[in-house]
Amino acid sequence: MESEENFSIEPVSRQEEPYPGRAGFVSIIGKPNVGKSTLMNQLVGERLSIITSKAQTTRHRIMGILNGTHNGEDFQLVYSDTPGIIQPQYKLHESMMSFVRGSLEDADVVLFVTDIFEKHDENDVLKRLKHADAPVLLLINKIDQATQEQIDEKVAYWKENVPAELILPISALNGVNLEPLFHEIITRLPYHPPYFPADEMTDKPERFFASEIIREKIFLNYKKEVPYSSEVIITSFKDKEDMIVVQAEILVERPTQRSILLGEGGKMIKKTGIMAREELERFFGKKVYLETFVKVEPDWRSKERMLKRLGYEE
Repeated sequence: MESEENFSIEPVSRQEEPYPGRAGFVSIIGKPNVGKSTLMNQLVGERLSIITSKAQTTRHRIMGILNGTHNGEDFQLVYSDTPGIIQPQYKLHESMMSFVRGSLEDADVVLFVTDIFEKHDENDVLKRLKHADAPVLLLINKIDQATQEQIDEKVAYWKENVPAELILPISALNGVNLEPLFHEIITRLPYHPPYFPADEMTDKPERFFASEIIREKIFLNYKKEVPYSSEVIITSFKDKEDMIVVQAEILVERPTQRSILLGEGGKMIKKTGIMAREELERFFGKKVYLETFVKVEPDWRSKERMLKRLGYEE
């Protein structure tokens, strides 16, 4: 009887080929009103974030998704526009800062946006950057409003104070230096499959953009505390064959704010509604019927239940 021989098969080690395309998350952070939303819209090529001259307009983390090819490689860039970094005064602000924290945690590249007018008061931002495990590109925005000497001074200051991989003066509004910025971002993305389908432009639903557009018009038409005390809830969004029918509830914290929002004889809310409807029609490319209601919800900015309902929880 022949003896049985024991055979062992050695595993063959194979080095996996890297994925042929790049994909990653790019977080845009900075103080309020430095032009983060303008930059995001320019980089994505679409108007996703609302823009006003008032600070703290952005309250959510808004993702803009860009697909394409660069130097023969496919890519997917997932930009995140985030709220301006502030010291929280309400639970709303705490939720807004949690969006900033989340965007830094999953970032592959961080765009730290400052501007030519910064007053050396960026410590809140710098503290948060310490928690970012990603390369930081520092962008000095609004250089269209500065002299070359002022730009050189800012570049020298930031070289001394922030260990950024790149410091780049830009004008988000005029598109200055956005092409070299795009190249710098792409080359730092990992080789990875896309995170979203190729036809998706954002992670937010249509209702979200409807509420943001209405909220933008409130920021444009009212002063002082009213815009900051207001929030918009889309209670109904019906996309019909010939038009979109939208019903929106505008929350304020006090009856006096409701009176200001409505205006004498309802003139102000009518003006705001017309501006919002026109913008909604441009955004959706379709006729829109918009109906708005104003409701008092005392201290909604400090109520966890309301903030959850309004989507301020990641």
